[in-house]
Amino acid sequence: MELVDLSVPIVTGMPVYPGDPEVTIEPALTAGRDGVNVLAVHLGSQSGTHVDAPFHLDDALPDLDELPLERFVGPAVTVDARGLAPGAAIGPGLFRGELGRIVLVATGWSAHWGTPAYLDHPHLTEEAARLLVERGVRTVGIDALSVDPTPAEDFPAHRVLCGAHAVIAENLTGLGRLLDAQAAGRAVEVSMLPIRLAGADGAPVRAVARLSGAP
Repeated sequence: MELVDLSVPIVTGMPVYPGDPEVTIEPALTAGRDGVNVLAVHLGSQSGTHVDAPFHLDDALPDLDELPLERFVGPAVTVDARGLAPGAAIGPGLFRGELGRIVLVATGWSAHWGTPAYLDHPHLTEEAARLLVERGVRTVGIDALSVDPTPAEDFPAHRVLCGAHAVIAENLTGLGRLLDAQAAGRAVEVSMLPIRLAGADGAPVRAVARLSGAP
């Protein structure tokens, strides 16, 4: 069994979606002065590797508290969308193979994390989101800033997925390792459990994959 970290570190000044709160982390207490080390953390609910609840798009949809934990943990299928041009649309044709309840889309865009190029990422089309929902997928993750373009006019992929009470995970990293494991016939399970923010639209996660079988 092997564990793979799929999360970006949360640090001061890290990339955030345009308009979201900036991230600041600084000492609030120190062991030398106060006897303990405690950080003061300021960030948005969509900071870093995070999940969106349907409530993110519509007040009438479920928030994090109302979603079953099974949305965040389980066997995952990773789809290879690497090699696309900046801003490319990912259509339904990529999702014709066998899928599970959790689908991760590996664009390779996490390589641009921390650079201006990260904002010009590939994204799902509305048609691709509809196909995923129709095939029973209720958790969709991507190694990019959003499943929609940045910036987006109406968040079409978000609206389809959230309307189906699906969970969206964004800013994942390391999905290439999962593709390699999958190609080698290893079982892949992921855990993307969010911080339990009451009534929240989303929350940061420590996303981890467990690879079973021989490496």
